[in-house]
Amino acid sequence: MPPRHCLGQLPLRPALLPAPCLQRPQFLAAASFSTSAAKLKNPNQKKGNSTAGPPKKGVKGLRIKKNAASRESGRRPAPGERKQQRKRIVLSNTNALEVPGLQDLKAEDIGDAHIQGKVLGIPMDPVVDQLRAVDAFKSNQGWGLFRRPAMLVRRETVELGKLVSAVHGEGASAGEKRSFRKIIHGDRASGKTTLLLQAMTMAFLKRWVVINFPDAMELTIGHTAYAPLDGTSPTQYFQKNYTASLLGQIVKANEKVLENLKLTKKHTLPVALKEDTTLLQLAQLGAKDADVAWPVLQAFWKELTAPSNNEEGKEAFARPPVMVCLDNVSFIMNNTEYIDRDAKPIHAHDFVLVRHFVNLLNGTAKLPNGGMVLAATSGSNSPKSNALDFAIETIEARQAGATDLPTWNPYKNIDERSLSALSNADALKVKGLSREEARAIMEYYAQSGMMRRTVDENLVSEKWTVSGGGIIGELERATVKYRI
Repeated sequence: MPPRHCLGQLPLRPALLPAPCLQRPQFLAAASFSTSAAKLKNPNQKKGNSTAGPPKKGVKGLRIKKNAASRESGRRPAPGERKQQRKRIVLSNTNALEVPGLQDLKAEDIGDAHIQGKVLGIPMDPVVDQLRAVDAFKSNQGWGLFRRPAMLVRRETVELGKLVSAVHGEGASAGEKRSFRKIIHGDRASGKTTLLLQAMTMAFLKRWVVINFPDAMELTIGHTAYAPLDGTSPTQYFQKNYTASLLGQIVKANEKVLENLKLTKKHTLPVALKEDTTLLQLAQLGAKDADVAWPVLQAFWKELTAPSNNEEGKEAFARPPVMVCLDNVSFIMNNTEYIDRDAKPIHAHDFVLVRHFVNLLNGTAKLPNGGMVLAATSGSNSPKSNALDFAIETIEARQAGATDLPTWNPYKNIDERSLSALSNADALKVKGLSREEARAIMEYYAQSGMMRRTVDENLVSEKWTVSGGGIIGELERATVKYRI
């Protein structure tokens, strides 16, 4: 039955203790990883008096002065000393053995097939000094491992040698000399830069004038002064310091040839010229003064490429063939790090030095006295150039006689200026060494004392396979530079 009184009127007493499930757990404050409570720790002690007197007798004290200038422990490098050390080229190792029977490359052997697969020395006087003057040797190559500079004559070397000989050979008609344009490409460490050096060696032996751009990167990364060239539309730019350095390189490397060539034309230059001025003296003027380097280089090139005159009744003069080389060509197939007055990147072909080389490479600028233009790619340090890759692919297909040439991928950006600059050149692919060539270079390593193993068929086959099919850089690393 229902209760007699309303339950809502009854007083309700709260519980004396809350329910255990509703209580918040209480923990005793303690330090981490300690069994003692925080309340029991020692109170903070007073700090010692920092104004105490000097240490007692016999006790050493250390006092460091504030804001004291740190003393240098060594001598600071002089300006340019680090760069000089970084680019230092060593061409001789006195600890290496002299290879018995090592012969030098001779001018009459250039292009001859019987020297293929042999290791020949580079003539010390004056070719080695000329190659050093044009910066043909690189610091990452193994020249400093051997007694003297030498090179392996591979099939690509013989092919270039035949082209060098063909400039004056039977293929040229009377009064006409041939010129060749090549793009040297291949795998990384396959020897493209060394092949350029071999081509320059043959040109020096033939008494050509050699002009070399050691690394196209120096023209594009924004490390040299530049200025717009007056009277050009669209605006062209010149690099006076680099031009003066290039003229100095030409003077050092080609002194014996240029001192016998005299001017045959009148030139308007900012410097006065004496009568009977030679091309050597003209180049020296531009090398000494960077402000007049570009107009001097223009006059020098006009004189150098003037057609030789052997007609009767006229003053006879002769001009030698010219070889122009450039390494790491992909750097000049893109925009540079330089900017114009609108803060937009400048294309490499807007620089007059690069434009001049590109005109030689695509055949726009001629070489009336014959010669060769060589451009080499690099697999070590080079930007990606889709136009260069596509141009090489197209050239190889055309040389192979293919009817269906490759088509451009529309999903890739294309540089029309770079593609047109490469359309008329030929390609030369540097492949791996053959087993015979690999054996020849390994025997040279062993005779130099740099590889202390017997060269037999098993060793040659092993190292040839390990080096990716005879890649010369990998072969050198696996034999000479490898240490257990």
